[in-house]
Amino acid sequence: MQTAPAEAVGKEQAKGPSKGKRKKMTKTERRRILRDLSFIAPQFIIFVTLTIVPFFIAIPFLFTDIAQFNDPNINPVGLRNFTALFTDAGVQADYLPALRRTLVFVVLNYTTVYIFGLSLALLLYEVGFRGGFFTVVYLPLMVSGLAVGYMAVMLFSRETGTANLLLLELGLLKEPIDIFSAEGTAFLLPLLVGWRYAGYNMAIFLAGLLAIPKETIEASIVDGASYWQRLWKVYFPQMIPSFILATTMCLIGSFAVFDELVAMGALYVNPEAKLLSILFFTYGFQVERLGMGMTLAVITFLPLVLVGVALQRLQRRLQY
Repeated sequence: MQTAPAEAVGKEQAKGPSKGKRKKMTKTERRRILRDLSFIAPQFIIFVTLTIVPFFIAIPFLFTDIAQFNDPNINPVGLRNFTALFTDAGVQADYLPALRRTLVFVVLNYTTVYIFGLSLALLLYEVGFRGGFFTVVYLPLMVSGLAVGYMAVMLFSRETGTANLLLLELGLLKEPIDIFSAEGTAFLLPLLVGWRYAGYNMAIFLAGLLAIPKETIEASIVDGASYWQRLWKVYFPQMIPSFILATTMCLIGSFAVFDELVAMGALYVNPEAKLLSILFFTYGFQVERLGMGMTLAVITFLPLVLVGVALQRLQRRLQY
């Protein structure tokens, strides 16, 4: 007769821990969380204040004919700004060439990520850390994009460019490179941006290399694998998260490049440097079609969000 209550008590005790109270955080854990939040909070507040809040404030303007920020006469136009890309020949004539030039730049810039960033990371990983070398590679990132762009113009202007004159004197060029031409812009702009962000991309790839267990590398060397075999069979498969991160950052940076384009004359003398970022600026501040420019930016932004989310999900799947 008494076994049944005893069994019931045992069952209740067994259920107790599974439904029990949540474990309280220790004082050390609370301090760690507060410390992490204190590091994140300033950047998070700036991001929300200067990016997220203005984005949501600007959403109603997408459905108006606002010409500029201080426009006193704003009229609703419904979805006309969104359909203009498919019905307005003038908007198509501006947007489609800029989109084509931007996509070409994205592909070439993505190539320079590996030409500069990955090669430097492998060099530093194999040779060993050299503080001076790391600083020199990182220096261009500390200079403003506008200054870097003007340096490129000084080097490769057709008549007085220092690099042009030197290459012509050495007989390495028959014709000077014109940075304001279509070919010069398409060739020099990815090199310029790739050189500027070489240190940043190097750090991404170097982090991936340092995360590879030493045991796997040593085992491949013992098995007689050559350096190229180690790259393709050991290094690169374990660096996929770094490759995905570099791809995401390259996409963001390629569509956001602006200062270098201004220095290369995109606003006035060099239409070949008129990428999408310049087009959005032109619509908003030069031809006074702010609503149309903002709408084109959102139309471009949405596919990039989908690509970014897909890359992030892929990175999490591979990393965890």
